[in-house]
Order: sequence, then structure tokens, then C-alpha cells
Amino acid sequence: MADEFDVGGRLKALRQQFGLSQRQLADSAGVPHGQISMIETNRSSPSVASLRKILGGFGITMSEFFEPDAVTSSQVFFTPGELRDLTSLLYQDSEATQQKITIKQVGDAKAHGLQVLQERYEAGADTGETMIEHDANEGGIVISGEIEITVGETTRILKAGDAYLFNSREPHRFRNISDRPAEVISACTPPYL
Repeated sequence: MADEFDVGGRLKALRQQFGLSQRQLADSAGVPHGQISMIETNRSSPSVASLRKILGGFGITMSEFFEPDAVTSSQVFFTPGELRDLTSLLYQDSEATQQKITIKQVGDAKAHGLQVLQERYEAGADTGETMIEHDANEGGIVISGEIEITVGETTRILKAGDAYLFNSREPHRFRNISDRPAEVISACTPPYL
């Protein structure tokens, strides 16, 4: 198995690259001041929502954070094995979540300004009580199963063939409350992972 990704070291290097103090970064991200220090020293692992919020201050995606040396590709067609697995990057500290949610990206989202994802939610999967918010728009179509989606104050259960489209600045959450897997094909612009 590859060495675990050093989230704290990467965050500290980025912060220094942008010339920000820990306090400045915390203020711009809207997180408690001590949280940046705890993350940088690897004494605390940020939630996906918190990390997205922090990275938003840098204007970089989750993919860029976890794969800073990834080469832009001009590839046009992709086999299932060539999709980029973002699951282990997003949920590296939660093996239980990794077993419930799978998120795969088509190609280089940043180069195209569009992120296309294949998402699979096993029974009981949940993106978390902390609602997700990011500066983008997203939409998708449920391919199989059913998924409960909450956007702001509205919650709906979508079944195969149903679709959604919303401003991602609205707090949102995805949950599979059924007893079978749900699959979704989604797109987001600009890319946020």
C-alpha cells in the first residue's frame, strides 16, 4: 500500500505558498483558528466539508490538493478502469465511508472546467450531517436505485430516471436510505473535488 497522504504537510505548504498565516487562512475559510494548526500538525483530520471550505480560499480543487503533480491529459475516451477514484482521497480517514460511497471522476476536470462523476451510494451511505457547500453548480441523473437529496430546506427521494440541478452554494446532502445501492451520474462546474 502507498504511503498515506500527508494532509497537514500539504496544507501547510499551500498556506505558506499563498503567504498566509494560520489565523488569516482560518478567517478567510470561516473555520476556528486552532483548526488549521491541528490539521497542519496532523492532530486532527478535517471533514470533507471543512477541507473544501479551506481549499476554497486558495481557489484549488480537492483533486489538485491530493494530486498536485497530476499531468493534464488530452485523453478523450475512458474505460471504467481509467476513471479517477476520488473516494479514498475524500474519505481517507474513514474506511467505513469508503465502503459505502464510491466517487469516480472522468478525466481532468480542471482542464475542462467541468467535473463529471460516477457516484455509487451503498445502502446506508450518507455524505454526512455537516451539509456540503461549494462555489459551483451541479446536476445529475439517478441511474439506478434511489437517493435522498437535501438542498437547503428541501428534501426529496429521487428514483432511477429522476434528476436534479442546483446552485451548490446551497447546503446539500446525499443519503441512501434504501436497502439497495444507488448510482448517479453527475456534473459540476466549476470542479470542486
